[in-house]
Amino acid sequence: MTGVPTEEVPEPAVEEGVPRIPASASALVWDRRGRLLILNPTYKGGWSLPGGMIEADGETPWEACRREAAEECGLELRRGRLVCVDFLRPRPGRPGGMRFLFDGGTLSDKALAGIVLQEGEISEHRMARVKRALRLLSGPVSRRVAAVVDRPGRLTYLEDGRPMR
Repeated sequence: MTGVPTEEVPEPAVEEGVPRIPASASALVWDRRGRLLILNPTYKGGWSLPGGMIEADGETPWEACRREAAEECGLELRRGRLVCVDFLRPRPGRPGGMRFLFDGGTLSDKALAGIVLQEGEISEHRMARVKRALRLLSGPVSRRVAAVVDRPGRLTYLEDGRPMR
């Protein structure tokens, strides 16, 4: 359409001095035998759960969780329940941030058989009993999982992976 002015949408203003806290979201995905899906990422040590960083474009934690599960292993999560929020303090070389953990429920054998790993990001996956998963998962992720598996139906708040006392 020649001659019709196009309106540019301005970028949202980022106010100086307003704190920015990185955030990520991940999912507990179960099979019918009570085993947990864990992934082995190529870019960091230890196993992890499907999930990743929340986009700064207004993506919600649940949207990020669903997007990352689809990207990392090809799973479509249809529902999820928030089970844990963990605040990580910044440390030298680590920005800290908020971590949201959702229970993505029990998926069918057919859905789990269709896992397709993100090339270059995830080297392998497995379904593991909780005890085994806790030994393989990286420290912070393991602490989050441990904090929620014995508290079904309850939301858990952690700071640096530890319950508030």
